Amino acid sequence: MRYKGKLIKWNSDKAFGFILPNGGGPNVFIHKTALSNRHRTPQINDIITFSISKDKSGRVGASAATFLGEKLKYEGVKKKPRKNSTFSIYLSFLFLAVITTAYFIDQLPQTLLFGYFIFSIIIFLVYAFDKSKAQRVHGGIKESTLHFLALAGGWPGAVIAQQLLRHKSQKREFRTVFWFTVIINIGCLVLFYTSTGE
Repeated sequence: MRYKGKLIKWNSDKAFGFILPNGGGPNVFIHKTALSNRHRTPQINDIITFSISKDKSGRVGASAATFLGEKLKYEGVKKKPRKNSTFSIYLSFLFLAVITTAYFIDQLPQTLLFGYFIFSIIIFLVYAFDKSKAQRVHGGIKESTLHFLALAGGWPGAVIAQQLLRHKSQKREFRTVFWFTVIINIGCLVLFYTSTGE
C-alpha cells in the first residue's frame, strides 16, 4: 500500500527525517536510502509518496519513497551489498593480528597493543550508541569525535561497527575523512615503532 505525506523534518548531516502522513497518524521515519531519487536533497514541505516497511530490528519506516511527480523505479529492491564491506573487516582483523604478533615478538609495546584493542572496543560502543540516538532523533555524537577516536587507534573497531551495525557506512564524505585518519594512524605507527621509522 502506498501513502503520501509532507516532509516536516530533515537532518542533512544524518540523512534522515520525518514525514507527516496526509491521512493522519504518527510521523513516519525516512532515511535518504529509502528514496528512489537519491540525487535530490529533500527539503521541508516536500510531498513524498512511500510504502511502510520494517527493518531487521522491527522499526517501522518509509521505503520505496518518491518525490511528488516522480515515478517509482525500484520498489522493494534491496540495497546492493558493498563489495568492499567484507574486505574492510578482514583488514581490521588482519591489522589487529599483525600488531598482536608484533607484541609477542617484542616489536611493539604492551601499552600500544592494549590501546588499540581498548579504543576499538570503545569506538564500537560509541557507534552503537550514536546509531541508537540517531534513530530516536535526540541528536548524535559529533563526527569529529568519531574521527578523533579512529585516529587515536580505534579505527579497527570503527570499521567493524560500520559494517555490522550499518552505521556511517553510506555517507561518502564521512568515509573519506575516516580512511584518511586510518592512513595517518598507520603512518604514525610505522614512523615511531618500526625499523622503517628508525
